[in-house]
Amino acid sequence: MPVRVLPRPGALYLIPTLLGGTDPAAALPPRTLALTRELRRFVVENAKSARAFLKLVEMPLPLAELDLQELNEHTPEAAIAGLLAPALAGEPLGLLSEAGCPAVADPGARLIAIAHTRGLAVVPMVGPSSILLGLMASGLNGQAFVFHGYLPTKPPERIAALRRVEEAAWKNGATQGFIETPYRNVALLEALCATCRKETLLCVAADLTLDSESVRTKTIGAWTRESLTDYAKRPAIFFLGQPV
Repeated sequence: MPVRVLPRPGALYLIPTLLGGTDPAAALPPRTLALTRELRRFVVENAKSARAFLKLVEMPLPLAELDLQELNEHTPEAAIAGLLAPALAGEPLGLLSEAGCPAVADPGARLIAIAHTRGLAVVPMVGPSSILLGLMASGLNGQAFVFHGYLPTKPPERIAALRRVEEAAWKNGATQGFIETPYRNVALLEALCATCRKETLLCVAADLTLDSESVRTKTIGAWTRESLTDYAKRPAIFFLGQPV
């Protein structure tokens, strides 16, 4: 019988979600799953995807009875503090993003900052982060790294950004990470191959934690000989660096 983990009253729990369609028990530790099942109030990036995740973790009561409040790019700044009302009233509150860890390349940092100013306990839970998983498997410098989030999508701005990122990797040795919307992966890879030095290393980590997971690190010169369309519409994270 699963062991219950009772949440602390008034704490804000940062709950990692799945990176794709997989068994929650394969990606999330028992304590994270057990505590999530005890919560009744959540701040979520997207209510629909949050309900799908909470259904997968087998919440013990109907999803319609859960209180889900959205926090995303459409949330007015003035409304963010009010999302902490349950925690300020003494109830435990969960924070969920659409994939991976809350507030890491996802909304939530502002809510967490306000929670600290209000004296609330902030509790990070264990779970998958595509940034750390990809970096771990890349073979690139894990002692110094920078994550840039999304690079510009317009070709001139994107090329300029790639040149700056690559130059930083060679100048200070820090691995440079970034992400892209899956349907633009191929365009990004083509830009990398056309812009970067042939000897620069590029890691592409796709479908992390899924059965189709793929992590490959090779020089830009080698990537130019690969079928880049293999990465079309696959969740992926990218790292540029020099040999360690």
